[in-house]
Amino acid sequence: MTNTTSARLLHTYTVTTPGSGPYGLTAGPDGNLWCTLVHGGRVARLSPDGQLDEFALDSPDCGPSLIAPGPDGALWFTRNRDHRIGRVTPDGQSRSYALPGAGSGPYGLTAGPDGALWFTELHTDRVGRITPEGEVTEYPLPCEGAFPSFITAAPDGDLWCTLNQADALARITVAGDVRLYPLPTPGTAPVGLAASPDGSLWFAGIGAGLIGRMTPDGRVTEYAPADAQSRPHAVAVAPDGSCWFTEWAAGRIGRVSPDGRITEVPLPDPGCEPHGLAFGPDGTLYVALESGAVTRWDVSGD
Repeated sequence: MTNTTSARLLHTYTVTTPGSGPYGLTAGPDGNLWCTLVHGGRVARLSPDGQLDEFALDSPDCGPSLIAPGPDGALWFTRNRDHRIGRVTPDGQSRSYALPGAGSGPYGLTAGPDGALWFTELHTDRVGRITPEGEVTEYPLPCEGAFPSFITAAPDGDLWCTLNQADALARITVAGDVRLYPLPTPGTAPVGLAASPDGSLWFAGIGAGLIGRMTPDGRVTEYAPADAQSRPHAVAVAPDGSCWFTEWAAGRIGRVSPDGRITEVPLPDPGCEPHGLAFGPDGTLYVALESGAVTRWDVSGD
């Protein structure tokens, strides 16, 4: 069953560079939210009081995609178009590291339990590991054309990633050993992925129009929003254990409660193309809209 939620819009941050495309979001160690501007070659810092600061990278066409806090107090992000991993300090100073192979297409990124950053490579069926000093190690996945997408660290110390074209999740140890977990619905095409404190993984099935939850032993429960063509993209786990997700094609965000109820929130512009979302330190929800803004929501009443 799908219902409308009582989430309240608190603030809209409008980016200063038209067409720059807000995309990935994460909470930073400085108490701010950080966002990649995928079409503008920039990253942005968003403060809870409504200030937005943009920082230009060394290439306007580098395609900054997903972003995560690192173990060194900086923010790290993938540069999908020029095949590099970027790093930006809380005051906006940035640098980048080239990956060994050409055309790898780094995309997902997360801090691992081993003091390094782990990332996916869309085009080479590999996951990679980069230390804060820039040393890169790559590990092959046991399948071809899988299109590894989001990656996250689970409470058990392993890494998990979505395999968009293989309809599966992959579990990776810090030693690089990989095990695949096929999903039950053909055409799920998982993209977004987030770990819950209870050890389960939430994922967005952009192809089948569903949100899924996988337990550590591989059992999957699926939840279907009313619109099968909504194209769920990213997920984030709330402090109460619920899962929030973006519906890229429908201009909405949604929530799966711990007891499995789905509620949805229409965004101000139906064509805004919501992508990343993340919770701030105060529990408010930030949503990146590729149309040119980031919105901040009070979802405490849900």
